[in-house]
Amino acid sequence: MSDEQATAAEQPQQQFEIQKIYIKDMSFEAPNTPGAFTQEWQPNVNIQLNTEAKSIGETQFEIVLSVTVTAENQGKTAFLVEVQQAGIFALGGFEEDHLKSMLGSFCPDILFPYAREAVSDLVARGGFPQLILAPVNFEALYQEHMNQQAAQVATETATTH
Repeated sequence: MSDEQATAAEQPQQQFEIQKIYIKDMSFEAPNTPGAFTQEWQPNVNIQLNTEAKSIGETQFEIVLSVTVTAENQGKTAFLVEVQQAGIFALGGFEEDHLKSMLGSFCPDILFPYAREAVSDLVARGGFPQLILAPVNFEALYQEHMNQQAAQVATETATTH
């Protein structure tokens, strides 16, 4: 057996499985109805995303993608939607950096279409024009987050020396 084959045989097999996708929490508020329906609709929409990963077993992780959408029309909140789309994923055999990337970008990317559908459905059921969220590049967001953490550590290290 060559050295390459021996090294490959020693590395654990990478495994990925979606075990469950579900809504953990959702809410819809339309505090200024029915007045919101009588005004010209020119909303200012603010979208906030957050992800959280939690180990729930040796190779199982719960990922929660939180999406908060606030629409203001003429200075008043027309609606506020909050969706926590969650999933249980089994991941095994990944090195730490790759595992973090899977949990921070790949899994949220899988959850996003479900969250987008839930947001769109809640907004439409609330009587407002359909809202379809644009695709999100979770890999870029994850890299930006990692770069910010590295910069913060560098700054803290520089100020303590």
